[in-house]
Amino acid sequence: MTVSSFLVLLPLLLGLAASQDDSPGEEPQPSVSRLVVEQQWIVRVPVRPQRAAPRFEWSEGKRVKCFPTRHIRGALLSGADNVDFLLGKRQRVRASFNGNCPALDFYGGFYLKTDDERVCARRDVVHSRMGGSCRIEGFRRLEPKLKD
Repeated sequence: MTVSSFLVLLPLLLGLAASQDDSPGEEPQPSVSRLVVEQQWIVRVPVRPQRAAPRFEWSEGKRVKCFPTRHIRGALLSGADNVDFLLGKRQRVRASFNGNCPALDFYGGFYLKTDDERVCARRDVVHSRMGGSCRIEGFRRLEPKLKD
């Protein structure tokens, strides 16, 4: 298969990988999809809308250098230059970008490209679906605190 024919089929492959069987009565959530292209992992991460009244406040905790892409379940915009990665077991990690990279560009979702199935700060780049890209400057684990 040539590279150009693969690029034509890439949206179809990503669409098939993103399809899932939702439970009746639940709102379908876009899913994270992973694809290997020429020994490089491409991870498509959907951005979920914020809920109207969150029950928790999230405070930043320990720094995180890297984490496996297989733990990513989705993402939320959390500020002008932050994106929260939703991980398995109800965990969150906040990615921060430099000031030249507004996270609002990632509203429609984004892609990560890695060589080793991990996403790491100061190494990996987030690519928006609109064509922009930003390097991840750092990660912080988020701790939930019940709102008063």
